Amino acid sequence: MSSGSNFVPTNQYRHLRACMVCSVVQTQQKFIKDGCPNCEDYLNFRGQPDFADDCTSPVFEGLITLRDPKNSWVAKWQRLDGYRKGVYAVKVSGNLPIEALDMLASHNIEYRPRDGSDVNQD
Repeated sequence: MSSGSNFVPTNQYRHLRACMVCSVVQTQQKFIKDGCPNCEDYLNFRGQPDFADDCTSPVFEGLITLRDPKNSWVAKWQRLDGYRKGVYAVKVSGNLPIEALDMLASHNIEYRPRDGSDVNQD
């Protein structure tokens, strides 16, 4: 069995986290070392353990493996069709910090929570 760069040993499952913006699932260390494969350009997790922890969550449901996000109906259904290949959570629980929301807004990116709620609810 070849160990690819995204291989996660079973003893590391408890260190998995999901990005609250795009829902990609990686180990906590991978978020800190490499950042988020979809959000790094505007959130800059790389090398910032506290910010990576604030913008990711260990509480998520379901997993989707996307090999061809552009042509996958599941990717379209989950709003993942513009993202990279990888493993994604179906739902991610948590609250994105104000700093991250401001960073998204400054890049004209509309944040839609991955927990099924509406960010604009009063």
